Amino acid sequence: MKHRAVKRRSVVLGIGATAGVAAIGGIALNAQAESTSGDSSSSDTLVFDKDAYTKLTKTITDTEGTEHSVTYHFWKAITYVAKPVDATYQSLIVSAPVEIDGKTVDPTNAPILLANSVGGYMPASVADATEVGGGGSAMGGGAPTGAAPTGEAPSGAASAASSSTASSSASSSAAPNANANTNATGGATSSNQLLALAAGYVVIEPGARGRTLKNSSGEYYGTAPAAIVDLKAAVRYIKSNKGRIPGNVDRIVSAGTSAGGALSSLLGASGDSKLYDKYLKELGAADASDAIFATGAWCPITDLEHADGAYEWNWGTNDLSTGKQVDQTVSKDLRSQFAEYQASLKLKGLGRYGTLTARNYDEYLLKQYMEPSATTYLAALSDSDRETYLAKNTFITWSGGKATFTWADFLTHVGARKKDAPAFDAFDLSAGENNLFGAGTTESRHFTAYGAKNDSTGLSSKRVASDIPEKLNLMNPMYHLERKNPGRSKHWWIRLGTNDTDTSHVVSANLAAAANALGDEVNHLYYWDQGHGANTDPGDFITWIAKVTGYKGPKKK
Repeated sequence: MKHRAVKRRSVVLGIGATAGVAAIGGIALNAQAESTSGDSSSSDTLVFDKDAYTKLTKTITDTEGTEHSVTYHFWKAITYVAKPVDATYQSLIVSAPVEIDGKTVDPTNAPILLANSVGGYMPASVADATEVGGGGSAMGGGAPTGAAPTGEAPSGAASAASSSTASSSASSSAAPNANANTNATGGATSSNQLLALAAGYVVIEPGARGRTLKNSSGEYYGTAPAAIVDLKAAVRYIKSNKGRIPGNVDRIVSAGTSAGGALSSLLGASGDSKLYDKYLKELGAADASDAIFATGAWCPITDLEHADGAYEWNWGTNDLSTGKQVDQTVSKDLRSQFAEYQASLKLKGLGRYGTLTARNYDEYLLKQYMEPSATTYLAALSDSDRETYLAKNTFITWSGGKATFTWADFLTHVGARKKDAPAFDAFDLSAGENNLFGAGTTESRHFTAYGAKNDSTGLSSKRVASDIPEKLNLMNPMYHLERKNPGRSKHWWIRLGTNDTDTSHVVSANLAAAANALGDEVNHLYYWDQGHGANTDPGDFITWIAKVTGYKGPKKK
């Protein structure tokens, strides 16, 4: 085997926050390469080369402020399908700890964190990643600039897509979900990956095609359902290499934020569904299960065919940041649609709460999530800081160590809504989700009857295309949970910021209620005063993984 010299280097990164409190300063990380034992490349036989790794060392500071020296084996981008459309995106990286704080560890039976960095349903690549976290802001995402990548696809793409480009149109040239909590496209940073590695877990970061990709003929090849098909193919690759790839392939825990959170939810809900078989076969995916053990989802933007109604139910009375009120006729129409949809679900709330409807959902969100979130936040403050906060936020009543307030006051506290009406299936086809359902050389399409009926772009047809219903099913975790998919994940970690107006609060609450109704273990809460992409308890997530997987910690050699 040919060996390569690896340059020694130092990298400083910022991640995470302490549990229960907003991110303040980040976590300092240092990394340096020590030696190498081989190269990694894609293989048509989809057999993982266990010897093709680079040995790296990184210092990771956990959420308690303790530094850990972690030496790990790193496998560069490996193509996870036999017939890739674009290997630049259809590849994954693997990181497995072998020494933590000077003690040799065996990752053979460790849980596997499958962390995607997808944001805005944009493309995600690990092709150039050189260390753990390469799928997030550490290497692959860059600083959160608010601009999505455009122009030519990165080098290394499959020949079939060698001249592919990312669309530079208005709908795809910006990443409106990106902020200080996310990577450049609005997806997850490397917080979870780094903490997982320090805990002794194996970290696998898959790339995936995204909605803006198009080939030299102008055809879009990353629109729905490409991203979820790719993630399923990645899981199949991992499971087909049981005994070769490090980690316990029967304890895969997915993680993602925003659209990546939606995909993580979908991956968990749709395990082994036959609906995807034809797509996976086209790619030459491994002949193995694509079911995962547990799901981690932060602010999942999902249930897209009902998202416009849910958004108006939640934020319909809030003005835009410009002070303008959205079209109230449109808003009321969509709220009515949400009421019908919610009634059809017949979901019961967590705890002892009854059936959730448009009439009682505000009370449910307040009692189950918002008030407990505010209580946790306020209880963690010093007496003086709590007094200052309450003086500025007089809508909160603080009594007996608990916070209470009204739904109307909560909405006023959050303030401006982020999106116009409709939020997702825009009448002018300008939303990223319109692009998600593009096909062929058509960049964007309507995916709801209401959006199509009110199209403002001059389309000749006022109906959704015939292939849209199937694609909606392929992209919606609720579809699979409603059908009690036996291959679904049975453990769910769901998080959302209370100030997040990128989607409706009922989207994640419905997801949690649907999983709970099936008897699954659900850990769902909201971060007080946090916005889109927040992850203020990453240490708790790492602990939760150990709990649900039964992992007792890295085995010391």
